[in-house]
Amino acid sequence: MTTTLLLARHGQTVWHAENRYAGISDVALTDTGVAQAKALGRWAEANPVDAIWTSPLSRAIATAAPASRALHLTPHTEPALRECDFGVMEGRTLAEFEAEHPEAAEAFRSDPVAHPFPASEAPTEAAARGTAALRRIAAAHPDQRVLIVAHNTLLRLVLCRVLGIPLGEYRRVFPQLRNAAVSELRVDDGRFALLSLNVPCGEMG
Repeated sequence: MTTTLLLARHGQTVWHAENRYAGISDVALTDTGVAQAKALGRWAEANPVDAIWTSPLSRAIATAAPASRALHLTPHTEPALRECDFGVMEGRTLAEFEAEHPEAAEAFRSDPVAHPFPASEAPTEAAARGTAALRRIAAAHPDQRVLIVAHNTLLRLVLCRVLGIPLGEYRRVFPQLRNAAVSELRVDDGRFALLSLNVPCGEMG
């Protein structure tokens, strides 16, 4: 049995507009983020899914809300889809961190998994919990289409894990998941295949 997982990053927030790490902090959507959520809702109305799952953080729930209303679906909340905890970087930019800790910033850039931010969640643990969540969701929806609204770093780590890409390469291979863009994964007998990446809602068929 095959499940289609449609992965979407939440809409823009105030911190992301300033390139600040949000992580587990609960940050509201900007007006642009609200517009992106509405665009995702219009896409879902034209391309219906059977279920919607979100991170427990409000920016993901708010992004999924228009799609949920359009399809008359009650979204499921999955705690394991929350963003990574960025430790000392919550609310800060990489440039600010680099100004104070240039060597640590350079180490992070060279391998963000081997050299994560101080007091942050281990990227390997985030990848494991996110991957397990996707497997549970796929198993719960055989032969169905599922929209999953989550987060930039978590989803990039998970994509690396399920596609066999070294986790330390997640920032290079997947520089950014665009806000409210959709990436399509096919799950067939536990095996994952990436069918599309970062497709804006208006271009998804």
